[in-house]
Amino acid sequence: MALRVLFAGGGTGGHLFPAIAIADELKKIEPSAEITFVGTEDKIEARVVPQTGYGFRTIWISGFQRRLKLKNILFPIKLIVSIFQTYYILKKIKPHVVVGTGGYVSGPVLRTAVYRKIPTLIQEQNSYPGVTTRLLAPRVNEVHVTFEQSLKYFSGIENVYVTGNPTRGTLEDVDNKAAMRYFGFDAEDKRTTILVLGGSLGAQTINRAVEEILLKLVDAGSRVIWQTGADNFITYSEIKKTFSVQTVSVNAFIERMDYAYCAADVVISRAGATTIAELTRLGKPAILVPYPHAAADHQTENALSLASAGAALVVDDSKLPVELDAVLKKILDRKVMAEMSMKSKMFGKPDAAMKIAKRIITLAGAYGNSNNI
Repeated sequence: MALRVLFAGGGTGGHLFPAIAIADELKKIEPSAEITFVGTEDKIEARVVPQTGYGFRTIWISGFQRRLKLKNILFPIKLIVSIFQTYYILKKIKPHVVVGTGGYVSGPVLRTAVYRKIPTLIQEQNSYPGVTTRLLAPRVNEVHVTFEQSLKYFSGIENVYVTGNPTRGTLEDVDNKAAMRYFGFDAEDKRTTILVLGGSLGAQTINRAVEEILLKLVDAGSRVIWQTGADNFITYSEIKKTFSVQTVSVNAFIERMDYAYCAADVVISRAGATTIAELTRLGKPAILVPYPHAAADHQTENALSLASAGAALVVDDSKLPVELDAVLKKILDRKVMAEMSMKSKMFGKPDAAMKIAKRIITLAGAYGNSNNI
């Protein structure tokens, strides 16, 4: 009998990619495992999961907006419908374990699985746990968090473990020359490469700051891989016409992040938990600009935890681009980069996905739970 595992999580790559990393490790241990993802039809999971070869089902759900918006009127209806849809999916698939990795998708799926007494596990990426994690932590079998400081939010709950944030092993399986060619760069040119991830939520300030100092960076001998985000791509794609194709690559979205990380010597980005986990797995020096409106300011917590380990420098969003220019001058020293790279790898937990995969197999109880829904 094959192990059957259902993953629920999406809406953003930060919730989706840890789930894929865990699924990949499960397949290494149990090649015959049947893995299915639940998501929505209009978010990143609908595009990415089918490419992995894993099963994919959709439910009708969206997030509840904290501010008063008309779309909130539909939320109770969507929640009820999504629970019925989840019930049908569970009845059809009969998973041995259900795993939630955050986002509004995981709420109805985990809640229904708990009600049906199916073993459940939550993987929480951020230092400040999401609403679903906080509500369901006392009822699921296990909660796995990324940061030690997250434990304070689970007072009195015993089944919480500091495991780290799962990352994909494929990030390391990349040829540097192939990565350089992917972005149109000369693989023999040894100039410093800066990766700018300005395409995530609220990263407009990063884009503007990089635009102001881009010419200075290129003149100083650096080249730039720049993810602007789809909303900004038309504006910023005009910039690359000013520069040689060997110095600036402007992209709305980078499909091959493994190539981007491989090519990069330094990364400028927000301080989302998944980004930090990937940086520390690969040992990439970073300049982190925490998103100032994140819940409970958790990105600042994330960034400072890495900075305190000597693996990153932190720039306040309100102080861009002046401080970014100064910090770049500091970090682009080869000795500084080498030291930060070493400390970054020491901070990372590259075995997080494997540890959680093993816990899932344990929860499955040799696939003995019958899930008669």
